[in-house]
Amino acid sequence: MSDALTLPAELRERAGKGASRELRREGRVPAVIYGGKEEPLAIHVEAKELVRQLGTGHFMNSIVMIEVGGKTVRALPKDVALHPVSDRPLHADFLRLAKDAKIQVAVPVVFVNEDDSPGLKKGGVLNVVRHDLELVCESDKIPDEIALDVTGLDIGDSIHISQVSLPAGSESAITDRDFTIATIVAPSALKQSERAEEEGEAEVSEAPEAEG
Repeated sequence: MSDALTLPAELRERAGKGASRELRREGRVPAVIYGGKEEPLAIHVEAKELVRQLGTGHFMNSIVMIEVGGKTVRALPKDVALHPVSDRPLHADFLRLAKDAKIQVAVPVVFVNEDDSPGLKKGGVLNVVRHDLELVCESDKIPDEIALDVTGLDIGDSIHISQVSLPAGSESAITDRDFTIATIVAPSALKQSERAEEEGEAEVSEAPEAEG
């Protein structure tokens, strides 16, 4: 996983919509840290720094060390509410983590060695059913991504969760079925050609009956 991120914060002295609007005008984002059998902690962070960390692409799956009130709180981002028009962050939620905690996260999948897939070489299409995997991970072992190898896969082949070697400290959150992650399907042009051939064969087989 990525190295833990550091996010400086300050305690919120006032709550409520008015106080939150004032913080946003000052370039701050109201936030809360909850969980870990402790009282929720109301904080605010710098908007520019939060936007920068969101831009890394792995913020939501990273451990964030929040420095507030002379202490450091180990947390996981759970939600960042964005403005519907400007996309600027309006509020953030963080889950306080114990060192041995296990948490459920959505980890993106990436596909490697596409040049070594016979199905893709002949024009097949990689149909991705799940772009993320719901995993239960040890909080200090959250993977950035899960790489899936498509070497040797032909048209009609699929990748199921049972075929994936998950990293140590991670397991699938879905355990009641062997779900499909991706399949290699024939391109639409090939499907249309096959359909045309089938229709042509059907017409030929029906022609003698019509003459009779």
